Amino acid sequence: MARDTSPIVKQSRREGYALHPKAHKVMARKSGIPGQHGQGRQGKMSMYATQLREKQKVRRTYGLLEKQFAKLMKEASKRQGLAGENLLELLERRLDNAVYRAGFATSRRGARQLVSHGHFLLNGRRVDIPSIRLNPGDKIAVRPKSTKSGYFTQIDTVYGNTSQQPLSWLKSDVKKLAIEVTGKPKREEAEPDINEQLIVEYYSR
Repeated sequence: MARDTSPIVKQSRREGYALHPKAHKVMARKSGIPGQHGQGRQGKMSMYATQLREKQKVRRTYGLLEKQFAKLMKEASKRQGLAGENLLELLERRLDNAVYRAGFATSRRGARQLVSHGHFLLNGRRVDIPSIRLNPGDKIAVRPKSTKSGYFTQIDTVYGNTSQQPLSWLKSDVKKLAIEVTGKPKREEAEPDINEQLIVEYYSR
């Protein structure tokens, strides 16, 4: 399964946006584009560059490769409503994102790894595909075998270290190691500081 394995902190500095909790501390000490000539490349960006950077920021935030992201944007554009909001909804409904949003991982990369290793059941069936799209009524649970692992026996520590706020479309039960999808994500519940219109404009060129 293809995935982006480049350093997340380096990606964060390139986008000027913390893509992972550990990036906050590093970016507080090191600002600007990474690399020998990074500082010299900064300046007023063109509209195209601004659109590109927003697209890259969101793509990397949710951990998608370019082909996956473009495909999702194409689907969002065909749906009724605003294409940008449709895109964010589709991104939020990914299984790995839901595991992260529910507080069962401290980052999306961590959630993706948990899903890929088959630690979860979706409606009673074992799954290992992070991109599975969730629907209202879906129920996610940690596999009985996985509940005995060191990670899930200490899930209270993980859950307590997440900065997630309660969401209208997800209901998590850390004691039962279960998550229920109760609705669909709202625009205001997506990641803050996202200008989805710039992404729509980028793909509309």
